[in-house]
Amino acid sequence: MGVGGNFWDMLKPCARTEGFDFLRNKRVAIDLSYWIVQHERAIKVHTRNPHLRLTFFRTINLFSKFGAFPVFVVDGTPSPLKSQARIMRFLQSSGVDPANFSVSDGTSVERNKRFLKCVQECVELLELFGMPVMKASGEAEGLCAQLNKEGRVDACITSDSDAFLFGAKCIIKRLEPNSQEPFECYQMSDIEACLGLKRNHLIAIALLVGNDYDLKGVHGIGLETALSFVKSFDGDEVLDRLCQVGGGNTLTGDSAETILKTRCPHCSLCGHPGSKRSHIKDSCEQCSSSTHEGCMQKPIGYKCDCSSCDQDKKAKEQKKNKAWKMRVCQKIATEPNFPNNEIIQIYLNNHHINCTDVESIISWKNPDTSMLIDYVSFKLNWEPSFIRQKLFPFLSTILLRNMAKNKESDLLYGQYEFDCILRTKIRFGHPFYLVGWRKSAQTVNNYIYTTPSKEAEVEEDCDESFDVTNICVDDGCLMTDENMDLVIAAYPEKVDLFMQQMELKSKKNDGKVKSAATPEAEAEDEDSSASASRSVQLKITQFYPSSKQGEKTEKRNRKFSKSARRRLLLDY
Repeated sequence: MGVGGNFWDMLKPCARTEGFDFLRNKRVAIDLSYWIVQHERAIKVHTRNPHLRLTFFRTINLFSKFGAFPVFVVDGTPSPLKSQARIMRFLQSSGVDPANFSVSDGTSVERNKRFLKCVQECVELLELFGMPVMKASGEAEGLCAQLNKEGRVDACITSDSDAFLFGAKCIIKRLEPNSQEPFECYQMSDIEACLGLKRNHLIAIALLVGNDYDLKGVHGIGLETALSFVKSFDGDEVLDRLCQVGGGNTLTGDSAETILKTRCPHCSLCGHPGSKRSHIKDSCEQCSSSTHEGCMQKPIGYKCDCSSCDQDKKAKEQKKNKAWKMRVCQKIATEPNFPNNEIIQIYLNNHHINCTDVESIISWKNPDTSMLIDYVSFKLNWEPSFIRQKLFPFLSTILLRNMAKNKESDLLYGQYEFDCILRTKIRFGHPFYLVGWRKSAQTVNNYIYTTPSKEAEVEEDCDESFDVTNICVDDGCLMTDENMDLVIAAYPEKVDLFMQQMELKSKKNDGKVKSAATPEAEAEDEDSSASASRSVQLKITQFYPSSKQGEKTEKRNRKFSKSARRRLLLDY
């Protein structure tokens, strides 16, 4: 949904691909309806409550893997215009002629009960996660754009292009977790620099080609025509000029007739300024400078580049553009009730929430782990051990953030504590610390962590990929991939110890390389290889070579036909 006419394709040259740390320690507003609508495309097989599954994994991914602070936004009561457009879109997708149905004006139609139930269940899940959830007075993308414009969030995650019309500065259209550059972003500053379009220009394009409140737009005007038309005006005046054109006032411009009359004559033989008769009487200056034989025949396709011809070319281009603009204005003038001022006010409105203290709502709380496990187990029919494993990276990120801020840490699940850094790990070109979490000595006899069943792992493969926490079965040590900067801020002494161990290991490896280069070490290697050959069964090719000793490699490698091989066999 959003602006019609392949609006995103027009903005594609302005797209950016950002890396893992793009949202690190940043606030991001999420249009929850966008995630719920996506669940049918993201999950390829039938699963139970796919909207909850998608919200569960994406929230953990966004919070722990990318280090963002999500703010979820849900739709409020839609505008009557939006309700009418939604009904028209449903009729068109169903193959029904909308002309056979009449939709009463001024009535607001809620979404279907099934979708509202999905939204409510996702809100309940997110509240158990401790995530802030805000309800817009109208459109969710409008509130996301308002939060972004006011600086309360750094970006918006939505595929609705209307967010730019509401005033958004940065939109993340696509999120691919398993990629080196997982975010497809669009910045309003890039759109202004690349396409020369401001917010009012985008609103004007939406009015011409169609939007969520008026699907039709202006008949006969596509995206390219609308883009060229609105770019001929400044951003501050484009909406006023549309109102003038819609009211029947034609656009006025400078006439090119005076410029056309000032064009001087040109010689039909050589094409230079001056008539042919004058060139016969007095030779052409440009031709005589190169040759002394008078005018030369002009080549095929010759175009004069004198100032008079340049002015004539510009005048013709102006006349052509003026005629084209007049045709567009005529199409706009024939459209009844254009532009709709109610739609313009919806896009220019900067109040999309019925709350004065917005900052108090945007706060992240600790999750209610026990209730969250029970809720997910009931709704998705997952085993509690599988849910605990999936929640482990989420809880470890909270613990590391608390340690970095307050230097006070609790035990994960009341039993696991930070043990050590095992090694560095590269995931999709980005470095992480592989951290080990071990049972605390105080709780070693309490709850024993169980490995999730295979059924849960197979079920997880149906969803978008999320890395399963590794489990060391021997000693019960859990391992997670953590951001390096976060670990350094939370446990600097553990990082120093790990760096010392790495330096000591590198010194040992350097010493082994130097000792292996001495003659004594080479002799020891020969003795060890000889003893190994006596204790290990040798290959049969070491006793029976596969080729004759005196045979040449060229002859052995040659490929003969079947008849040639038979003749060679008879010769031998």
